[in-house]
Amino acid sequence: MPNMPKLTRKSSKDKSGSKSSGKDGKDEKDCVESAKNEKKKSDKSDKSASSAEAHPPPTQIARINPLPETLKLKKEKRPGSSRFNITKNRELLKLPLLKDAAPAERETLFIEKINQGAVIFDFVKDPLSDIKFKEIKRAALNEMVEFITLNRGVITDNIYPVAVNMFAVNTFRVMPPSTAQNNAEFDPDEDEPMLEAAWPHLQIIYEFFLRFLESPDFQPNAAKKYIDQLFVLQLLELFDSEDPRERDFLKTVLHRIYGKFLSLRAYIRKQINNIFYRFIFETEKHNGVAELLEILGSIINGFALPLKEEHKVFLLKVLLPLHKVRSLNVYHPQLAYCIVQFLEKDPTLTQPVVTSLLKVWPKVHSTKEVMFLNELEEILDVLEPAEFQKVMVPLFQRLAKCVSSPHFQVAERALYYWNNDWIITLISENAATLVPLVFPALYQSKEHWNKTIHGLIYNALKLFMEMNQRLFDECTQMYKTQKLQEKENVKRREEAWGRISQLAHHNPQYSMFAQSNNAAPVAACSSFTVDELMEIDVDKLKAEVKEVPRKTVERTPLNRRSELPHDGGTIRALETHKRADPFLTVAAKESG
Repeated sequence: MPNMPKLTRKSSKDKSGSKSSGKDGKDEKDCVESAKNEKKKSDKSDKSASSAEAHPPPTQIARINPLPETLKLKKEKRPGSSRFNITKNRELLKLPLLKDAAPAERETLFIEKINQGAVIFDFVKDPLSDIKFKEIKRAALNEMVEFITLNRGVITDNIYPVAVNMFAVNTFRVMPPSTAQNNAEFDPDEDEPMLEAAWPHLQIIYEFFLRFLESPDFQPNAAKKYIDQLFVLQLLELFDSEDPRERDFLKTVLHRIYGKFLSLRAYIRKQINNIFYRFIFETEKHNGVAELLEILGSIINGFALPLKEEHKVFLLKVLLPLHKVRSLNVYHPQLAYCIVQFLEKDPTLTQPVVTSLLKVWPKVHSTKEVMFLNELEEILDVLEPAEFQKVMVPLFQRLAKCVSSPHFQVAERALYYWNNDWIITLISENAATLVPLVFPALYQSKEHWNKTIHGLIYNALKLFMEMNQRLFDECTQMYKTQKLQEKENVKRREEAWGRISQLAHHNPQYSMFAQSNNAAPVAACSSFTVDELMEIDVDKLKAEVKEVPRKTVERTPLNRRSELPHDGGTIRALETHKRADPFLTVAAKESG
């Protein structure tokens, strides 16, 4: 009995020993298997290494892009329509007609239909969506336009906020970027404008708001709470739309607001000035300049006399600088109308206006020059003789240059001035001053390359001859005398150069300098010799006649490239130039 515990302990040890021996057996099997696996892996790696030594890995072929990234042609991505805030709940119920509603319920139904008009649909990304509800809105808008046009007493105090809100929600939006490429000016004859995709609803919205403003029931005092300065500012931003249909509606809407809201007139003029300032001096891009000038034309026509200083500043600082913009052809008729309206109101503004036009007169843009001539003729049509005398000398000096222009359209448009009876009257009253200014240009242009100009030239000379025969003869004699004087000047110049050449030959060092300096001989001052000049008649020299001599200083623009004449001495000096490296403290390589 006393040995039993020992036996039990020994048996437990044996059991634990047997368990541990079983575990050790498993570990030995795992070790054997892992060793076999490692041996297999090593065999595979040896085989792969040997195969790699025998056969190198295949070279990956890099695909060459035929067009580099810089030469990839991108498709022209035309900007989409304007960005509208699409209404989330666009399900509309067809309401009963306004004409069928009871008088007590008509106002409530009218407001419900206006609220339906404030629901915005998607016409750009998915134009075929919500077709049924779009048709319900369109029918409601058409019904409201007819209702507000044919009925009276329908615009109550409750209508103003919802009507203005409907117009604002539908029209005030973010404009898309311009479609003009590479800052090119927009040509309305060639470039297609981007039309609004939502125009089926926008058109009726504009029609409704116009009928709303023009209704006899419309009260500006009740509407001024909602049509305020912020409303006008957002309305003016819409003039940059590329859709000409929308700009035409905006022009009428703004004009109605200007006429009905007296407190907003000064603010509207100020904001239009700001748009023009930004257009002239910053962007030179705006689609609604012509429409804004058309509105200003009617506003200027209603200015009271005498003109305020504010209006004169507007003419000199805003309207006249508009002539400098590249896209003048888009809005020039409206701009010229505004200028003429100012001069009809106050003729004393003639001198600063004409002076400013002559100051910005185009030099190399023949199309703009023709437009300037058109505007100048309209100005002359409204000028009084006293004001004409203040500007006639610089004006006809410019006109003489246009007559002698090699561009036939410029010369033709300038010669059309002689078909204007009022201009002929002004010239005849000041013939002693004006005929000598224009006569040399007319006489020179008799040899113009365009045959159409010849008939106009002879017509102008005939008018001068009939106007004052004695003065015409004097101008002819003066012209011939001037040409003879030019011949004498050429002859004296040639003789002077001949004397200088003889003195140079007598110099003992002439042979040395002549060999070292093989410069080209001095070119003659004219295309023919003095003897030929004396033999040729004056009539054959009309094509070589220069303009009337004037003391003008021609400033060469610094930012314009030009081909300078080649100088042999300068070229040789550049070829023989060597860097003075021995005299430099730092070597050329180190300094570079």
